[in-house]
Amino acid sequence: MRVFAIAAVLTLAAGAAVEAGTIERACLKSDRTAANRALCGCIQDVADFTLSGTEQRLAAKFFKDPHMAQEIRQSDRQSHEVFWKKYKTFGRTAETYCG
Repeated sequence: MRVFAIAAVLTLAAGAAVEAGTIERACLKSDRTAANRALCGCIQDVADFTLSGTEQRLAAKFFKDPHMAQEIRQSDRQSHEVFWKKYKTFGRTAETYCG
């Protein structure tokens, strides 16, 4: 019975790791001291609500390359302007719910 319980816990833990989203994974890999599974998971939940999958993949790159956010923000491309507005909403919402 004990072996079964351990196997169940390991299966659930592995499933949680597989289900981590793009933003959550980037957050957990970042060098930010506040990054932890609860905070990064909350941020992912907000991302799922406010950003498309493509937008999440772009935003996740900011964790590794913060300068890229500045480049997108200053870009003249219409698609970047649309993304940036959604990204700001995502940031404000994440701060409210996860901060």
